[in-house]
Amino acid sequence: MSDGKRAASAPWIRTRLRTAPGAAVALAVLVLVTAFLAAAFPRAVDAYETKGLRHDIRLADAGRSAVEVSRPQPGLELPRERREAGVRTPELKRIGGALGQALPDPLRAEMSSVAYGVRTLKPVLATEPWLPRPDTVPPQLSYTAQTGLKEHARLVEGAWPTTPAEVTSTSRAVRGAVTEETAAALNMKVGSTLRLPTAVGGPLTVTITGIVAPRDPGGSYWSADPLVRTPSLIPDPASPFPQNYWTGTVLLAEDAGPALLATATEPSLFWRFPPDASALTGPDGARLTAVVNSLESGPGLLKVRAIAGDTAEVLTGLGHIVQANARMRDAISPVIAVAALGIGSVAAVVLVMTGALIAARRKAELALMRSRGGSLRGIGGRLLAETAVTVVPASALGLLLAVLAVGEGRWWPAALAATGVGLLVCVALPLRTTLQHIRPTLHGAREDMVSARPSRRRTVAELTLLVLAVGAVTALRRRGTSGGGTDLLVSGAPVLVALIAALVLVRLYPLPLRLAARPMARLRGAIGFLSLARAGRSSAGGALPLLALLLALATAAFGGSVIAGIGDARDDAALTAVGADARVSGKSERATLPDELVRTVRDLDGVRNAAPLRVEFGVAMPETAAGDGGAGSGPDDSGTDTGADSGGDGDAAGARATTMVGVAPASYTRLARTTGLPDFPSGLLKATGASAPLPEGAKSGPERVLPVIASPAVAARLGKEQHAVDTLSGDFKVQVVGTVERVASLASTNFLIVNSASLEQRAPTTLLLTGAPDPGKLRAAADGNGEEFVVQLRSEERARYVNTPMQAGAERIYLAAVAAGAGYALLAVLLSLLQTAPERKTLLARLRTMGLTTGQGRRLLAFEATPQALLAAGGGLLTGWATIVLLSPGIDLVPLALAGVAGSDTSPVTLRADLWSLALPAAGVVALAAAVAGVQAWWASRRGSITELRAGDSR
Repeated sequence: MSDGKRAASAPWIRTRLRTAPGAAVALAVLVLVTAFLAAAFPRAVDAYETKGLRHDIRLADAGRSAVEVSRPQPGLELPRERREAGVRTPELKRIGGALGQALPDPLRAEMSSVAYGVRTLKPVLATEPWLPRPDTVPPQLSYTAQTGLKEHARLVEGAWPTTPAEVTSTSRAVRGAVTEETAAALNMKVGSTLRLPTAVGGPLTVTITGIVAPRDPGGSYWSADPLVRTPSLIPDPASPFPQNYWTGTVLLAEDAGPALLATATEPSLFWRFPPDASALTGPDGARLTAVVNSLESGPGLLKVRAIAGDTAEVLTGLGHIVQANARMRDAISPVIAVAALGIGSVAAVVLVMTGALIAARRKAELALMRSRGGSLRGIGGRLLAETAVTVVPASALGLLLAVLAVGEGRWWPAALAATGVGLLVCVALPLRTTLQHIRPTLHGAREDMVSARPSRRRTVAELTLLVLAVGAVTALRRRGTSGGGTDLLVSGAPVLVALIAALVLVRLYPLPLRLAARPMARLRGAIGFLSLARAGRSSAGGALPLLALLLALATAAFGGSVIAGIGDARDDAALTAVGADARVSGKSERATLPDELVRTVRDLDGVRNAAPLRVEFGVAMPETAAGDGGAGSGPDDSGTDTGADSGGDGDAAGARATTMVGVAPASYTRLARTTGLPDFPSGLLKATGASAPLPEGAKSGPERVLPVIASPAVAARLGKEQHAVDTLSGDFKVQVVGTVERVASLASTNFLIVNSASLEQRAPTTLLLTGAPDPGKLRAAADGNGEEFVVQLRSEERARYVNTPMQAGAERIYLAAVAAGAGYALLAVLLSLLQTAPERKTLLARLRTMGLTTGQGRRLLAFEATPQALLAAGGGLLTGWATIVLLSPGIDLVPLALAGVAGSDTSPVTLRADLWSLALPAAGVVALAAAVAGVQAWWASRRGSITELRAGDSR
């Protein structure tokens, strides 16, 4: 310039952002969402593991979860004053404080519930005549002098037990208190006295001065030793006859411990520390287990003994609680890892696809810069700076949102995940863009699949990946997936299968299109031929978009099948427990239902079918068919068979006892058909001939032969011969005429089904109902016939399978995985179609100058997108199905579906392919591809040919 000054140049980054703000914002939004998901995942896993650990500790029995330090009374060789000082409150408090501070991290005690004191280990026989003796056996009582009674109880009657004078081992009178439940069960009242024998001198007299009520009956103070709160009637183990006696605990005054030293009750000192779970986190589980093991028999125990004495011991069940939580976590983790790795791979592929789209849109611009002397380092550096300005803040914002959305969890895994997303985009976009300009490219060269065959390097790379993926899948199939813990090879199964499918399909994809284009070329219309020809040459059919779609569809199908499998497992468990939609049965095994109750319930609104059953447990098998097994299965407390067969394997050497079920064939067949049980061959149980119904009052003779339908295990033992059986319903012979796998309301694999009309005693013990009867009316009908009948509803049983925090967290992650997989699949379709959008608009503009109508243009784009969408949908169906088949042998859904529910059927629940989870995402891909093609055609039809076609444009 004439003035010698250089012209100011506009900053590159500001100019680019002003020139293409839409692309920058779209990239920032994609990075923000991906970084948020990547950062939220590890925090969500930490959150549900933390809540699960806290939930299990808080819900566990206080006697198991508390850490208790105990030691015997001071040695008899010590002076009396020193022994008494060792059990007084100041010394106990000093030791308790030191023990609380010595607890190693992460174990912390809930200090408000800490209790310590002196207790008797050997119960004392109470001979007072006013105490209850259910079977002429006097009660046995324990005594404890522990701190904190006033803080954890309220006084109901009388006065708090105190020590007016200093209590020593020579004292022969102390004061105590009992709870309301103890006083009611043992006939105690204020002023009652109890006597304890001593080694020297007269007995120790305990006067009950107060009756108290716990402030928190479920707290550690009252629940660590349940007898402190509630007395118990227990059988006498030393008696040859069934005799019961009462046992309970009397609470002495806080400083009355020295008086117990003179008794023969084996006094013991204890310090009880309930764990404080509020500060624990999921990753603390392993450390907590190690700490508990150290306290029980390790360096931690040595520290405890240095404080409490050389004879101190640590007793706790906290380690078992934490280990059970770890087993559930280890069972859930592999299933979660499949979703994490699948969605993470989809997100990475979509981000790379986004970089490819940006590179394609800026190819001409960068080629011009390269032709004018721009170096690859300079171009790459500018692209890196331009990308980082957008990506780094978006990644940081995604991390911040994840931290705010998921409150509990470690921050560094989330930070690493968000950083990885930002780093991938910052590196992939400049690298992908600059690698295309290593060599100058000719303007207007075609890059479709026909004219631009893949290079040898690409072929070798694809073959290498294919061989590695096939080898990994083969190794996984041979080794199996049932190993414990998280295995990257197992978790990466969807990625491996999708990679194989993508590499194979993208190579085979043009062949059927070329074959189909030949007959289409002979037709009069040009739409079919053009759409097939362009579909075979389109760059949207590359391996990267197809891989993204297959990964997303496979992960969504796997996640949907897991969620569906959880629901099916809970439905099946509820049906197995109840037997139908509702069940009316007696509280005792042999209680029968009166005819009036059966008629009343059958006539209730909402009852579609009522099937009366006569269930008799413990029917002895004939000696010739019983085998060498043990006792058979029986009912549980609710009258529902638990199915516990002593034989275990259910073969010919099974149990000596079985369950006989008498049914009305017609109603039971309708029940089996409604509830999804195996088809019931009711025609085989016709009550004709020798099995015809007996006249009223007639006895069943042993010569009668009844046809029975047996379980496979019982049928294998009985064979086809006739066998005599003795039952409460009559004595007769049975002959197996058929088999079924299951019977309603029983989980046992040992059963016989007979026609109840052929029995001597036909009164039903169970009534199974299908339909939707009103629960209130159903229970009112049962209560109207006495209190010996109970009503069970399938819906209420199903509601028992509520999610624990760990189960709920895992299910939420899978729901999010399914949603994210669907979203990334749709985004992959959009990106693959947007990459060729300018070319399509130009094509339509050219064809319109040749007479192509708007409707034909829309059909052309729709037909062009259909083969690619069908390829992705079909490949996704195949990939999802293959992934489930590959992983299902090693995946048990019980920890996700049924864990933590007492009495639930915990047999393995295998993963099965869910049709809707496979079909819906695939159908969504096809529908979206058609919708995008239609929108593109509509938008292109609004723009004139002059706008799209410019002089000198070689497109």
